[in-house]
Amino acid sequence: MLPNGTFNRNGGALMSDDHQLAGTWTIDPSHSRVGFSTRHAMVTRVTGAFTDVAGEAVFDPEDWSASTVNVAVQVSSVDTRSADRDQHLLSEDFFDVVSYPEITFVSTGVDEVGESSFIITGDLTIRGTTKSVAIPLELLGITRDPAGTLRAGFEGSRRIDRRDWDVRWNTP
Repeated sequence: MLPNGTFNRNGGALMSDDHQLAGTWTIDPSHSRVGFSTRHAMVTRVTGAFTDVAGEAVFDPEDWSASTVNVAVQVSSVDTRSADRDQHLLSEDFFDVVSYPEITFVSTGVDEVGESSFIITGDLTIRGTTKSVAIPLELLGITRDPAGTLRAGFEGSRRIDRRDWDVRWNTP
């Protein structure tokens, strides 16, 4: 799973990165992506992404434990650049979009582990199964866009085993 994206916040003055992060941020879906890669037939790698991502983060640099991150991914937005494969991924063999239309992540902890580096721990729910995961995130920067909106960019990666969430079709 490769989360990367932009969070938007209106208002706020430019200060140090920690203090600029203070407040409530909304995921900018047009500049955010949750991607994945997996083996196909054990000889090649297939990549894809979920293009409909929503959520918010509330950051409190004075007390990181009071911070929260919540993300919802619409499973129907899966895109692997193959319509046939995407339809198969939506079926009961994989994500079962009819029964489980969303993948969610709800944080249980936010820790600053270095300058511009965080570990977000939380509950990841796929196909009705919830497991705790820790996702390392790097703050890429904070800036104001031409329209005056304050933006923060993050990037991270976390390897998961789909079988842990009962996505088992054709796994060796």
